[in-house]
Amino acid sequence: MVAVVDDDPGMRKSTERLLRASGYGTTTFASAEDFMHSGSENVFALVLDVHLPGISGFELRRRMLASGSLLPFIFITAFDDATLRMEALAFGCIDYLYKPFESRRLIEALERCRNSQQ
Repeated sequence: MVAVVDDDPGMRKSTERLLRASGYGTTTFASAEDFMHSGSENVFALVLDVHLPGISGFELRRRMLASGSLLPFIFITAFDDATLRMEALAFGCIDYLYKPFESRRLIEALERCRNSQQ
């Protein structure tokens, strides 16, 4: 199961369709808060928007690290910013994708998430 956290309903839906067509189960959330309250224990990877209302993607990752979570994740963003990319990579993300990203890039990143857990 892959969790997708993005406040853009169109992006959530298109990412969910892509993942399902590629054989992945998905669960989607409009906010970091929704994800945190979901109790998604069977998730093997997180696709996480950097810019979310309320708790940002970076803040969610900070909280997950503080709680000991090693869940592999992929940051996605509409903003091409070298500083944000460096911060994201410092968090240990598997990939940092700019919207709109190529479907192939997301699927390859998810395979790296899966391999990182073996």
